[in-house]
Parts: sequence; structure tokens; C-alpha cells
Amino acid sequence: MDNNIYVTRSSMPPYEEYIEMIKPLWESHKLTNMGENHKKLESELKKYLGVKNVSLMTNGHMALEMALQAMHLSGEVITTPFTFVSTTHAIVRNNLTPVFCDINERDLTIDVDKIEELITEKTSAIVPVHVYGHICDVERIEQIAKKYNLKVIYDAAHAFGVTYKDRSITAYGDASILSFHATKVFNTIEGGAVVYESEKLGHELYGLKNFGIRNELTIDGVGANAKMDEFRAIMGLCNLKYVDQEARKRELIVSTYQKELNGINGIRYFDKQKSVRPNYSYFPIIIDENKYGICRDDLYDRLKEYGIFTRKYFYPLVSNTECYSKNYYYKNLEIASNISERVLTLPLYSELSIENVKRICGLINNIGG
Repeated sequence: MDNNIYVTRSSMPPYEEYIEMIKPLWESHKLTNMGENHKKLESELKKYLGVKNVSLMTNGHMALEMALQAMHLSGEVITTPFTFVSTTHAIVRNNLTPVFCDINERDLTIDVDKIEELITEKTSAIVPVHVYGHICDVERIEQIAKKYNLKVIYDAAHAFGVTYKDRSITAYGDASILSFHATKVFNTIEGGAVVYESEKLGHELYGLKNFGIRNELTIDGVGANAKMDEFRAIMGLCNLKYVDQEARKRELIVSTYQKELNGINGIRYFDKQKSVRPNYSYFPIIIDENKYGICRDDLYDRLKEYGIFTRKYFYPLVSNTECYSKNYYYKNLEIASNISERVLTLPLYSELSIENVKRICGLINNIGG
């Protein structure tokens, strides 16, 4: 039996429930091509999120690639280096140039006070990232976008179910993309979606994810294959029933972490944002080596000795990776660089016991200088 504690564990519905729902697939042999369950999941997600349109994709990365491509952007896109590399890859794979903006220390999202100085005549869009479920300053970003006539596509891979002022965070901007990867709060095993309002954008997305095919006789564009299959759509339908229940379990775990870590010198965690209903997707801490006694990397290694696997997330900074540091030049990313060297995400999943949360915190307390 594996007694290790990993940084995450996939949420899954009751086995019998999933098996019962996939039985009709054996009878119909209709496994893909935007079938009945695919359409039903899109409909259920629209209701759950309270948004106008949802386009399911095979994964979150393709959702972002398709969203960017559907907007026919060119030139430069302002984004953050403090993200999973997929965000930047999607920009570059659309022949766009990423321009990295530093983050703020308050919630680790893009620093809205530094966006305007990066805008040039080549800028066509902003791709901010809701980090760990911490949301960006969507109101300031909207003001800047309107002022300079820029598109805004939010990477909301971490923000499923998050609301701001009682409105889904995915309703902001020209589009938001979601990831339904197995490690996310809501998963379809693997999958993603674009949330949008414009029917014109939806028309573009449909063609892009389906080879440009409109009907049996019409192929009016060059597209990819980014459709979600029926097995994963059914997993999504099953998991959606339990996502609020999962969030409540995660909330208890997060509150326990905060209580147990409170007062440990050199350990910082993040409080709930104002007017935000969080999804408790991740629990990051920031280690101050001078106060805590050892650095982030040493704590990571020491916890692993006890069978506790954390994650240096996000590290390395995207701008420091080999594929970007050699081909692009970026400056003034001091906060992002500093945080990337000190951040550690602790284990968080609905089945993580409170006993183990307290054990992890106890070890962190004892390991520190």
C-alpha cells in the first residue's frame, strides 16, 4: 500500500455511477464527434457557470490555442511568466510574441499597474492568468483593454467555479479558458473549454476544433481536431454533481492549513480575496529563508523524505526556461522571479485527511530553523 501523500489526487465519482452512464456507449458505438453527452455537458456547464456559451475541447491547452486563433490576433500579447508553460506555448504557437509582465505580491496575478507601459502599436491582446484560483484585477484589466482596444483572454485553468461579486470569473473578458485535467477541482480525466459570449467567436471555434468541417459537403477553413470524446464528457457529467461537495471538503483542509501554519516564522499563505467565492484549488506557501531557517528547495527535499510530495509551482519561471530565455529578452520581472524561487504548493485534495494536514504542518514547523 502506498502511504505517500502526493500534492494532488484526482476527484472521481462513484465507480458504479460512471459504469452505468457509459453502458449505452457499448450499445450505440458512438464514442465521439460531439455526441449526446458532449452536448449535454456543454449545456450543464453553461447552467452551472451561469454563462452564455461553452465550447468543450480535448484539453485546456488546445482551448487556449483555439481561442487565440479564433480571434485572428497578430503581433504582441501581454501575459505573465508566472504560469504553467502551456499559457506561453499557446501564444507562440499562434505566431504571436509573448511580452511578460511582472506579478504583484498580494495574490501573484499580473500586476495591472505595469501593463500599460508594455503596450506598443504591435499589442493585440492581454492573456492574464488566474493563479491558484486567485483572480486577476478584472475591472482594471477591462479598463485598460477598452482604452487600447485590446482583446482579453483569461487563462482560468485554476479557476473553475470561482465567482467575483456573484458572477462567474469566466464571464469576464472576451473569452476564458478552463482546464479539466485530472488534477483540477473539476475534471473530465482530460479536457478543457472556452467560455465566451460572441456567437461569431463560437462559429470560429467550432470550425477550428472540427477540421473546419461545417457539414458533409462544406469545409470552409483549416482546422484541428480538438473535440472531447463521450467517455470524458460522461466523467464530467458525473463529477459535476459532486464539485460543490468537493469544494466544501477542500475548504476545511485549507482552513486547517491556515490555522496550523499560522505563527510559523517565515511561512506565508494567502487569505481569501474580497468579494470572491474561491474554489480552494491549490494551497501555495511562500518561504522566507532568512526567517524560516532553510530555503524552499531544502523544505521540498525534507518533506519528500517523510513521503510528502509537494510541488515547486510555478518553477522555473517561464521566461527562464531554455526555449524562451534564449530566444526572447525580458526585464523587470523581479517579483515573479523571487516568488518562483520561494513558492511551494502543499498537498490538497478532497480525500486528504485533517490528521495528515496537521502532520504536514507539524513537520514544516519542526523542519524550520
